[in-house]
Amino acid sequence: MKLGAHQSISGGYSEALKRIANIGGNCLQIFSSSPRGWSSFQINNEAIEQWNNKRNELNIDPIYFHATYLINLADDSRIGHASKQSLISEMNLAPKLGIKGSIIHLGSYKGEPSSIKYSTLITNIKEILNKTSPKSLFIIENAGNRKIGQTLEEISQIVKDVNNPRVKICFDTCHLFSNGYKFENNNQLDKFLNQLSSLQLINQLECWHLNDSRDEFDSGHDRHDNIGQGKMNIDEFKVLLNHPKTKDYPFIIETPGFDKKGPDQKNLDILKSLIKL
Repeated sequence: MKLGAHQSISGGYSEALKRIANIGGNCLQIFSSSPRGWSSFQINNEAIEQWNNKRNELNIDPIYFHATYLINLADDSRIGHASKQSLISEMNLAPKLGIKGSIIHLGSYKGEPSSIKYSTLITNIKEILNKTSPKSLFIIENAGNRKIGQTLEEISQIVKDVNNPRVKICFDTCHLFSNGYKFENNNQLDKFLNQLSSLQLINQLECWHLNDSRDEFDSGHDRHDNIGQGKMNIDEFKVLLNHPKTKDYPFIIETPGFDKKGPDQKNLDILKSLIKL
């Protein structure tokens, strides 16, 4: 089973590989640079070789970038332009490091949606795909808190209109919970998966973020909590980890950590304890 976490790149990319191995993970998510800025991380050939050697040594796979939090692809001004440039740089770096692609929050409409804003969103995504490596995936993360991509229907329409096989989806359990989706038993998860199939999204599913929720079901908020400490039923994680149609996806935690220092071994150990051998 592929079970990992988001880890810091402090000290260099290769340090993140050591960190995930040290807490018992075998897949990984990282930022390519500061998540709250536009600067692109500069990495030389020596560092790339060091990274690839360490990745192979520790057998960490798959690995994903998570795009900066500043991204807004529905914006047609400076922020939208910076968003495109940031993603183009990141998604072209990914194949050099054996990273599958970028997991992306699409942004918001900054008010009411409109056909013009939606057209900007689709045009910007297409431009990014046209200017990046065909080996690099554009992975849409479902959203919370009034952002783009809160419902399956909305995500389905975006995927349909972009019409590119490199567009994939990452589902975050906390964000799903905040938007009225939950699966405390196999029947509920089967219903969710059937809905994905009917919306032609099942083949786009790439990975999962496993996060508990600090907020109540269908609250619209998206604040992460440690596994078992939030408002979600622990059975949601048990169902996902053991269902024959979901257990083979990569699962990545983004929890605050029991020591408040970020995703940790205790969260991974709790998830591992839920796996039926």
